Amino acid sequence: MTPTRILSPADAVALIAPGQTVAVGGTGHMLQVPDGLLAALEERHAATGEPSGLTVVHTMGLGDNAGAGLDRLAAPGLVGKLIGSHYGHNEALTAAIVENRVQAFSIPGGVLSQLYREIAGGRPGLITRVGLGTFADPRIDGGRLNDAAEGSISEVVEFDGREWLRYPSFPIDVAILRATTADPDGNLTMEDEAGISDNLAIASAAHNSGGLVIAEVKRLATRGSLSPRRVRVPGILVDVVVEVPEQRQTGATRYSPYLAGLLRAPDTALRPLDHGIRKLIARRAADELRAGDVVNLGFGIATGVAAVLQEEGAYDRVVFSIEQGIIGGVPGSGLDSGTAANAQAFIDPSAQFDLYDGGGLDVCCVSFGEMDRAGNVNVSSLGGKPVGPGGFINISQNSRKVVLCGTFTGGGLAAAVTPDGLRIEREGRYRKFVDAVSHTTLATSRIAPDVPITCITERAVFRLTRDGIELAEVAPGIDPERDVLALMDFAPIVKGDPVPMDLRLFAAGRVGLPYLD
Repeated sequence: MTPTRILSPADAVALIAPGQTVAVGGTGHMLQVPDGLLAALEERHAATGEPSGLTVVHTMGLGDNAGAGLDRLAAPGLVGKLIGSHYGHNEALTAAIVENRVQAFSIPGGVLSQLYREIAGGRPGLITRVGLGTFADPRIDGGRLNDAAEGSISEVVEFDGREWLRYPSFPIDVAILRATTADPDGNLTMEDEAGISDNLAIASAAHNSGGLVIAEVKRLATRGSLSPRRVRVPGILVDVVVEVPEQRQTGATRYSPYLAGLLRAPDTALRPLDHGIRKLIARRAADELRAGDVVNLGFGIATGVAAVLQEEGAYDRVVFSIEQGIIGGVPGSGLDSGTAANAQAFIDPSAQFDLYDGGGLDVCCVSFGEMDRAGNVNVSSLGGKPVGPGGFINISQNSRKVVLCGTFTGGGLAAAVTPDGLRIEREGRYRKFVDAVSHTTLATSRIAPDVPITCITERAVFRLTRDGIELAEVAPGIDPERDVLALMDFAPIVKGDPVPMDLRLFAAGRVGLPYLD
């Protein structure tokens, strides 16, 4: 075992050579993101032009839309290839992808999380059905996000007469991680973090590839002072430790003991959603839940479901889970997405995706960007902006019930929610119900036919049936022909007069959740 070195950020990133494959830890906005090391890498490249041509691998959304996280690596020449699941919080890096200055690939977040384990174990890759029929399928886009990307991130294989995707393993030269505390032997704890991310799997993958593991920590401790029960990455995997005392827990929160799971937040600390269309959609989605359900909430409007249940005093009637490895509690939203107050457990994200992929989710409430006449959904590339799916594909493809949440039109929609129903004040600039999605993130043909799929908007509720998409409910105050059918690129099934959406959903204050009582 080589002794762990304590280095400055500049000296640590000086160990990274041109052309290496670098796996960056962290997940969801700025959770566990080693931003001090990324900043040092940015500064080194600006001063020397090195390193260059890196392949950078990451899981989900490492950024804050303000230049931190992976956006620090957007300088021309620094990165040659990107492999990740989500780029939605990285404006500079997204511009590099659009301009074809880098090769960019995107694969499902759970696939990448689990692939780290396959690399660590010396296995030839991950074999899974996740991604079949989507843009990650080599017969469609092979995970390519831009024209510069060459080849495919996956291949089709067959076992026992069924199709699977194989995502091949590749060596990792350098792992850059973040933790809370390190001792002189390199043992890492994460007591101040809002989760534990993929740090162990990434460190193992790099170590067993013959690579280097660099860990950024908030503080140092003496040898033997760390409880073995709190050590999440053993020192035998860690080569270099860098002390960076100033770390933000998330993009929105400097530090919260509630998000770290050290204290239980009082209900008064959890702010209700403002009254409006986001709350209306979240309330209607909450009506799809039943007591005892294990539920995943995706990013965006869908996160409001947790706030609705909390306001109604019912969030403990279901068990929320999020792909960052958190089970229980009230999931956060916005730049706190990927966290939860009052969580019951923090587990490795790869283990969480095992649960999801094997059918352990009763319901998922996820957002949508586009839906087409076949029920296929796009959340991964919208308006020419490559975003990636995050954990969406794992979650939606394997849940026992799928609830899609979003506004009916996009781009500037404004509507008033009143006790009498809904009034459209300004229509969105673009349609979301299209003839064919521009990027396939959810292929309904790959979902079992007995899985209910419901799409909830502020003005209408649709259900996917064997015969097609059916208009099931319309908000009071909405003209179905003018405000719904005329704004769709295809004609849904309409059987008589659609049922009015429950008027109680439009009221201010608590409204009750009858199916959770």
